[in-house]
Amino acid sequence: MHHKFFLINLITGLLTFSITSLILLIAKVCYIYRRSREDYEQPSRIKPPYYSEGAELNSDCVICLPFGEERKEKDLQRRKKAEDTPPFSVMDIDGDAAEASKLVRVRFVTKLPPALKVPFASIAIPSNLTRMGLSEIVNMLLQNENPECQPQPFDFLIDGELVRMSLEEFLIAKGISAERILEIEYIKAVAPRKQEDPYLHDDWVSAVDGSNPSFIFTGCYDSFGRIWKAGGLCTHVLEGHTDAITSVSIVNHEGVESHRGICLSTASKDRTLRLWKLDAAEPENLPMKIRAFKVLSGHTSSVQCVSAGPGDMVCSGSWDCSIKIWQTSFDAEGDVVPIKKRKVDADTALNEESQLKGGALSTLVGHTQCVSSVVWPEHETIYSASWDHSIRRWDLETGKDSLNLVCGKVVNCLDVGGESSALIAAGGSDPTLRIWDPRKPGTLAPIFQFSSHSSWITACKWHKRSWFHLLSASYDGKVMLWDLRTAWPLAVIDSHKEKVLCADWWRGDSVISGGADSKLFISSEISIQ
Repeated sequence: MHHKFFLINLITGLLTFSITSLILLIAKVCYIYRRSREDYEQPSRIKPPYYSEGAELNSDCVICLPFGEERKEKDLQRRKKAEDTPPFSVMDIDGDAAEASKLVRVRFVTKLPPALKVPFASIAIPSNLTRMGLSEIVNMLLQNENPECQPQPFDFLIDGELVRMSLEEFLIAKGISAERILEIEYIKAVAPRKQEDPYLHDDWVSAVDGSNPSFIFTGCYDSFGRIWKAGGLCTHVLEGHTDAITSVSIVNHEGVESHRGICLSTASKDRTLRLWKLDAAEPENLPMKIRAFKVLSGHTSSVQCVSAGPGDMVCSGSWDCSIKIWQTSFDAEGDVVPIKKRKVDADTALNEESQLKGGALSTLVGHTQCVSSVVWPEHETIYSASWDHSIRRWDLETGKDSLNLVCGKVVNCLDVGGESSALIAAGGSDPTLRIWDPRKPGTLAPIFQFSSHSSWITACKWHKRSWFHLLSASYDGKVMLWDLRTAWPLAVIDSHKEKVLCADWWRGDSVISGGADSKLFISSEISIQ
């Protein structure tokens, strides 16, 4: 009896197991079929050939690939319903459907050479991308067109303004609809890509002029001026001042590269300016020591700044609160005499120097404290900055100031440039670089204020070929590159370990700077469009 029940239970169990296995097998087959169909119809996940941007792009991307042959008709119908459907879309891979749906459609455009132009078609990209992520996408598109194209950093403009936040934040801040196809212009990122070994001086490098592409002109607290060629070669030493040089300027003579040579001017704490003639020919023995062909006397206190004007004129500003205009013309021959060839005693040298002295043509009076910076951009117009918190524009015909800007701070540096060479940039005894447009009537307030430095600003300089770009230097040891289309610095050069006292552009693609560390640095290969 027991054997009978055992046999019945065994048969029942086997039948149950067989039916259950069959059901599971059928379910598995259906599941595999359904998944294979879905995989066939849905986009495939692949990772594009560029690295992620930290936490913001720390994921794969989804790129929509073409469908199979039997889906072509359906795909064409779907494309007709959406204008400018992108050939692919780049999405986040965090698996969150809500995040993946935050896409914006963009079209990349550029004024760069054809080799750096991407296809004009629009694409869908994540809205949380910043300029680094955008740069990666542009590099990927360029490499798709040309596999030999080397990746490089780009900057991006939307409606003429540089993007310095995520696309989503930018669109919200500017009130731009995310529904439209955004046109994003990309340009080469403005940042130095190379830095040379520093040019060493014997004391603080207090002044620099890079207006001549053939050499760099520096002034130093050791009272000497120096001429530097590329590679750190000092070719000339200008001897004669008896105190620190505070400012230098290359005078723009006609025929500057002719046999007449190049005229240089220096200002010093010894209350004088000196003029020097630099021969175009390379000296045989380096460095060659030369003396001034003229000493300009007239200021009653330290001369703080000098600037070359049109023709053969220079102007200077001093701690005596005045601005003086000087003539710099010199004879064609006999003006450069190497010091090493002169065998004269001290009394003879003093007598000869007195014969070389020249007086000022005119004096501009109005500032009540030190005139810290002067610029002479136009024939009849001089700009000046002062510790009396003012910036003035002088009409040389009348000798009166036609503009008086008060910024509430000591002003250390000044330059005029930008759009139509009409914008005034200045920095002083706070970390803010201010820019005015004197063409705007009814307001004396700055149109731009940049506040990324952490100490006094000592120098500012517009780029000669660009309406947007300028540099600033500060006691915080940094040189910053700026673009008027964004409030953040494009690049920060922190080569100096002490105060930066002077800075300028050189050859259009380099920044030169000198400081209290007795070094001149050159940061080069900067792309300015």
